[in-house]
Amino acid sequence: MSKMNLTRRGLIQTGAVAGAASLTLPTYLRADGHAGFTNAPTGSTVTLGFNVPQSGPYADEGADELRAYELAVEHLNGGGDGGLMNTFSSKALQGNGILGKKVEYVTGDTQTKSDAARASARSMIEKDGAVMITGGSSSGVAVAVQALCQEAGVIFMAGLTHSNDTTGKDKKANGFRHFFNSYMSGAALAPILANNYGTDRKAYHLTADYNWGYTTEEAVRTSTEAMGWETVAAVKTPLTQTDFSSYIAPVLQSGADVLVLNHYGGNMVNSLTNAVQFGLRDKLVNNKNFEIVVPLYSRLMAKGAGANVKGIFGSTNWHWSLQDEGSKAFVQSFGTKYGFPPSQAAHTCYVQALLYADAVERAGSFNPCAVAEALEDFEFDGMGNGPTLYRGEDHQCFKDVLVVKGKENPTSEFDLLEIVEVTPTSQVTYDASIFGGELGSCNPGA
Repeated sequence: MSKMNLTRRGLIQTGAVAGAASLTLPTYLRADGHAGFTNAPTGSTVTLGFNVPQSGPYADEGADELRAYELAVEHLNGGGDGGLMNTFSSKALQGNGILGKKVEYVTGDTQTKSDAARASARSMIEKDGAVMITGGSSSGVAVAVQALCQEAGVIFMAGLTHSNDTTGKDKKANGFRHFFNSYMSGAALAPILANNYGTDRKAYHLTADYNWGYTTEEAVRTSTEAMGWETVAAVKTPLTQTDFSSYIAPVLQSGADVLVLNHYGGNMVNSLTNAVQFGLRDKLVNNKNFEIVVPLYSRLMAKGAGANVKGIFGSTNWHWSLQDEGSKAFVQSFGTKYGFPPSQAAHTCYVQALLYADAVERAGSFNPCAVAEALEDFEFDGMGNGPTLYRGEDHQCFKDVLVVKGKENPTSEFDLLEIVEVTPTSQVTYDASIFGGELGSCNPGA
């Protein structure tokens, strides 16, 4: 953490204990701090902004995110079975809204485009009075909207964003990420790949041409090359690409015996399907069975790719088959409402909504700087990922990481992935300084 931020946090903690009533203190240090910041709620309701991809290559993820947000609002307002509020280690949420205000929400379509995402987020802040923005299934979108929220003076609770950049070089004091990142995927996957495929491999990477693809490729390359793999090629593919045949064909001439698909959502479904159609999984190269790796998996992607995912390794932030009390509670609640199990996108977005609301309750204020203080270095459990830390110096959550593979004999259209390793937090923890960036100071806005 920077010296500036340490000083800021120390001042907040000292001031809050010393006496919150002093008029000489900043607004967010006062227990009644409901004014002096952007979109301070003044009536009986509070508005949250759910900014998700409702069109484009990540639309399936966005649809599940929106389902999760609607469920979270229902629970926050006292409806349904309470979901993860029943297992959450913090007991600040009472099912009476947030600080007694009924939760309302507005939605936007990011289109998986940074400009569109910023425009919809700006509209929700300026026209709808949203005091917090959350959502997204693209790291390019997350970085863009996070920067906007920093400028506007509202909290951004990132949705599904996996690039190191989000809490690395592009981190912001007003932004927080629950989802894991590319570094963590590489650190978790490498030992599993070495054990199953050996340390003498030649890898060919196809990489989505934006910041998530770049950092995921870098993470997997670094971790696999460290164990002896050689990277023979790395080719960027447009996010808008739907047919990857022209990218798959050269793999056959490259001498590679592993294809790493740094793709997500519909991109991964299409590129994996093309790879199987080209017969890659049936090839013998360098006297080894040709293998495919998908660094970031989701149940929705597995469903889209069908039988093609069988035996393919990847990592995931959460999976509905986990048997901890939090996961079971969320699967039960989501399944009752929608008729099928939630995806990791749904899980992380639901959790982010509850974590924001809980931080407001614990802070006693919607002021973003009070909320940020409540989230920084917050340790919690019962939300489906085991003990979790929201690290103060970069606003990244640290928790166990799941390595999964496609099931050989699935029992249903939802039972497509099996957990092969729960990688402990200690194995995926890193020094915040390695990805650069400056967190800066919280901006309360108006």
